[in-house]
Amino acid sequence: MAQSDENKSSEYRVLARKYRPQSFADLIGQEPMVRTLTNAFSSGRIAQAYMLTGVRGVGKTTTARILARALNYKSAETDQPNIDLAREGEHCRAIIEGRHVDVIEMDAASHTGIDDIRDIIEAAQYAPALARYKVYIIDEVHMLSRSAFNGLLKTLEEPPAHLKFIFATTEIRKVPITVLSRCQRFDLRRIEAGEMVAHLGRIAKAEGIEAGEEALALVARASEGSVRDALSIFDQAIAHADGRVEAEGIRAMLGLADRARVIDLFEQVMGGNIAAALTELKAQYDVGADPYVVLTDLADFIHFVTRLKYASGEGPGGFGNNSAAFSEAERVRGKEFADRLSVRVLGRAWQILLKGLAEVRTAERALAAADMVLVRLTHAVDLPGHEELARRAQGGDGTGAGDAARQQPGAPGAAALSQTRHMPAGTPVPAPGNAPVALRQIGGGMPGETASPTAAANQTALAQTAMAQPKPATDDAEAGEPPLVLSTFEELIFLAEDKRDLRTKLFLKRHVRLVSFKSGALEFGLANDPPRELIYHAKGRIEAWTRLRWNFIISDKEGLPTLDEIENAEKSTQIEKARSHPAVKAILAAFEGARIVDVRIRDAAPQTPGGEAVPDDPDAAEAGEDSLDDFFE
Repeated sequence: MAQSDENKSSEYRVLARKYRPQSFADLIGQEPMVRTLTNAFSSGRIAQAYMLTGVRGVGKTTTARILARALNYKSAETDQPNIDLAREGEHCRAIIEGRHVDVIEMDAASHTGIDDIRDIIEAAQYAPALARYKVYIIDEVHMLSRSAFNGLLKTLEEPPAHLKFIFATTEIRKVPITVLSRCQRFDLRRIEAGEMVAHLGRIAKAEGIEAGEEALALVARASEGSVRDALSIFDQAIAHADGRVEAEGIRAMLGLADRARVIDLFEQVMGGNIAAALTELKAQYDVGADPYVVLTDLADFIHFVTRLKYASGEGPGGFGNNSAAFSEAERVRGKEFADRLSVRVLGRAWQILLKGLAEVRTAERALAAADMVLVRLTHAVDLPGHEELARRAQGGDGTGAGDAARQQPGAPGAAALSQTRHMPAGTPVPAPGNAPVALRQIGGGMPGETASPTAAANQTALAQTAMAQPKPATDDAEAGEPPLVLSTFEELIFLAEDKRDLRTKLFLKRHVRLVSFKSGALEFGLANDPPRELIYHAKGRIEAWTRLRWNFIISDKEGLPTLDEIENAEKSTQIEKARSHPAVKAILAAFEGARIVDVRIRDAAPQTPGGEAVPDDPDAAEAGEDSLDDFFE
């Protein structure tokens, strides 16, 4: 009896080998490739080389063996290449078992050199010993050296009639294009979750194993579309369960989180309940869940909810056959979240989790890193949107919330307001659809009086044409809203930047030599001869944003330098100062041809009134002292 058990144990084959496909009919999820090969074989259009690519475990090597079997198929009724392999042919068993003399398998990872390819080229001259074709299957072909690829090219392009090549690789980008152009390429697809669950169910039935539907879905999800990975995990799960395979056992085995508890964690985070979220994460960690896996599942659920907002079910963009990877609870609760949460909140949570996952992966204390990610994520959910920030800044809700936000450093949204590019802390940004905002004056500003009669008389025909353009429709403001009042020319540039209109911003910075400014009237000289269409564009956009009719007066006065000219002059000054610094002189002398491209001054770290350092502001350096000594500390 002991001897019998020992023989039984030694004869056991893992599921990935036992249920390896033997014919094209056994392949799952690769219907496009099978259809192409069927048509090619039926019409006699058989290529001399095939390139099979795809992720691990989708069946590249298995497909290569099946293809070699089809090329050399011979039976009592058929003696020609045949895709229908229902009946085993004369050479099929030897090819399947990898022992046929005319089907040579080579692992390019251990045979990378030109000498190995030279052996193939020399042997290729001889006709096959038994089969119709001599077939070379080269696995992981991207591992071949450059000289080996070059040595193969001529034979690959014009092989003898009895020679066929079948290549397999997971790194198709590493294969030279000269080789790819000589092969028929087939991209083997990842297996969708629905097909994987059905495949695992068939194997479980054949093995006499009881497995729950949720357990099979967990295995399919963990395999990420790889059949070999799925069968390996399922094999391990059978041994782990020692009976019926259940979802709880697979979670414990793989360190996965309970999907229902992941949804609970998501609800706590979206509700801003940080204490409950941290407690839930610790509870999942205590029962064996990996913090990285928990956050990954959380990101997957955010993606699932976002998809449900736009595409659900079987329609275009829907999950289709992959819906089997999601439980009924996930689908029901996911739809509820999709109806309640905005895309802005979901997108922000997704970005935070992507960065947080990288931190957790490299952290020595994964749980602590995951806790900090949840803290950031929970607080970010409460951050107001852009329009709400502007509304608070101007007190548009009638509660004076804007003043409170500017006066209280810890108030929600204060940090976002103070970090607006090139703007002092507390300066609100004009937003579409808001009441007029009197922005804080930045710098000294310019005279607000209208253009002089002389300047008006001397304006060009171009200016007259621009002024005569009809007021454009306001595409981002509701009808009847009061105009947006601007105090300085710089605020006009900030407005263009906030609206993300690069053409208007560049026009104001590069081509406008300011003479005078007030809201609704801009007198300026032209620099660098801008096209007329650019002036029309800038005028139309500014009128739409401010809900005012603007007079663009092109003056014959010289005006101030453009902002680009001012910035370039400041940069040149800094470069000249840097050039005279001893450390810079030494660097320029040591490296021939070196030149100074830019100068950035590292200012001393700012402090809060309580004496604590605050995070660095990359734009604060521009306002620092002119000394370069701190830079070279």
